[in-house]
Amino acid sequence: MADNVTAVTDGNFQAEVIEASKTQPVMVDFWAEWCRPCHMLAPTVAEIATQYAGKLKVVKLNVDENQVATSFNIRGIPTLLIFKDGKVTDQLVGAVPKDKIEGVLSNYIR
Repeated sequence: MADNVTAVTDGNFQAEVIEASKTQPVMVDFWAEWCRPCHMLAPTVAEIATQYAGKLKVVKLNVDENQVATSFNIRGIPTLLIFKDGKVTDQLVGAVPKDKIEGVLSNYIR
């Protein structure tokens, strides 16, 4: 996993995502080991984490190992959720291009 991307679990999701999003935006990459598009998106997620370090927290959550994904109606992976002030503010589904992710992030990062 990239240096600027942290793995989160059911156990630390509240602190690492919900609480952390009250001080800066958090992007959560919902993925699974068997998901080919997830692996295709991973380098882009890592690039974004590096590019926006200090302005955006980027984390990954394995949907096969954690149940918290069900509370956000994740129906397909990869799914990127943007959290701000403890709430989901945006969603991207699929292996979307970097410029599309950056377009969404521009609403939250100055």
